[in-house]
Amino acid sequence: MTTAPMGRSRPAITLVVVLLAFLTVPMSISGAAVALPGIGEDLHTAGAPLQWVMNAYNLTFASFTLVSGSAADLVGRRRAFVIGGGVFAVGSLAAASASDIVLLDIARALSGIGAAGVFASGGAILATTFDGAARTRAFAALGSAAGLGLAAGPTLSGWLVSGLGWRAAFGLHAAVLAVALAGAGCIAESRAERRPRLDVTGAVVFVAGLGTLVLGSVQGPEWGWASPGVLALLVVGVGLLVLFVVLQARSAAPLLDLTLVKNRRFLALCMVPVVSTFGFVTLLTYLPTYLMGASGLSPQRAGTVLLLMTAPVLLAPPLAGGLVNRGVSARTVIAISLVMFAGGNAWLTVITPSASVAVIAGPLLLTGLGAGLSFGVGDGAAMSLVEPEQAGMATGFLNTMRIGSEAIVIAVYGAVLVSLVSTRVGSRGLAEEVAAGDLTGGDSGTLADGFTHALHVALTGTAAACTIGAVAIAAALAPPRRDITATSVPAKDPQLPTELA
Repeated sequence: MTTAPMGRSRPAITLVVVLLAFLTVPMSISGAAVALPGIGEDLHTAGAPLQWVMNAYNLTFASFTLVSGSAADLVGRRRAFVIGGGVFAVGSLAAASASDIVLLDIARALSGIGAAGVFASGGAILATTFDGAARTRAFAALGSAAGLGLAAGPTLSGWLVSGLGWRAAFGLHAAVLAVALAGAGCIAESRAERRPRLDVTGAVVFVAGLGTLVLGSVQGPEWGWASPGVLALLVVGVGLLVLFVVLQARSAAPLLDLTLVKNRRFLALCMVPVVSTFGFVTLLTYLPTYLMGASGLSPQRAGTVLLLMTAPVLLAPPLAGGLVNRGVSARTVIAISLVMFAGGNAWLTVITPSASVAVIAGPLLLTGLGAGLSFGVGDGAAMSLVEPEQAGMATGFLNTMRIGSEAIVIAVYGAVLVSLVSTRVGSRGLAEEVAAGDLTGGDSGTLADGFTHALHVALTGTAAACTIGAVAIAAALAPPRRDITATSVPAKDPQLPTELA
């Protein structure tokens, strides 16, 4: 089977449309965090209800991405992209006009469902529109767009919140998506030639399973990891996901074709964003808190320092794509990027409350460069291993690994920081305040030292995890051994894409 785009295709406009959408979705993640204080003050809320402005988005985003990707293969990738973008825009407008925190949380959950459709179908659109070197460049640009969204989100939202209020930040997300959707008519439609009915049972079980697992991870730090509620959520989530695998193995038209997961190279490439979450996203989330709390930097100054890590994410993806198109294997580029994560996190243990920017500039640049090299190239290499009719399913699974790991790892990382700080300050409640950047509950020097110790331990553990991930992924991407010919030239693996060889 093949998937042939239908209708007139304008690749340049298609790329711009998808890039705009991919810029907005991560911007809605990082930018919303800046708006939380203003939301809490305006809607008179705090604590868990306020935090669910972030959690609701991440929860539905992670849970619906695989379903959206498989549905896109059946109903059409352009159609799924437009529907997802429309749902995202409506959710953002609803968030901008919400009159209380419950309505805002519901609107954010709706936006997360739309974001899942955009991410799953957008990658599939590029995979079926471009091929060869052009596809490598397209996915490199996609990596830059996603990085720009993550990096620019806090800055743009900060300006809007300061000048117009928090509602303007969500209005911006809706406006950018509306501009992107205006060009959707230039995208050629494509879908799988064989179009069985959607596996509704599998979809329900998967969404329930992953959603429950993510919910348990998110609530773990608040309720306690050993609490009956969290343990029940984690056990039920894992059980439902196991049931999902069993159902897919027996289904004639599965939501997830398990042959994809059995392809060790594809699965290895899907693990790249998981390692990126450990090595990059955790720092993007918790380093600003340390800089503002322990180092005493202003939010603006902390954001400026963070540019050392985020700027390379914007610049490196085209460099990585160029290297691959010039003959450097994607496997080599990816392995180097993951080693950079390990080195950057290990090196960042030089950070102290009094450390100058010059001291931490090296590790931040190294970590950001690692993220930039892996963004885009890994996705493009993964899609080169997939048949066109499974493009949506494949991008859905890939981004499920990305978003799901972010929701779970960030929650666990935060819980680890709190536990480590509590061993130094003697109070879990005080440790939670310290990990959130509030060092006013005691001697600031002692609390800063406790925060620094916890961060150093977390960085060391992250570096170890990234090292293990780099070795495992590089090994999984290695071509199989072949008999050496008489000329001592190894036979090429006909199933191995050129960029991975």
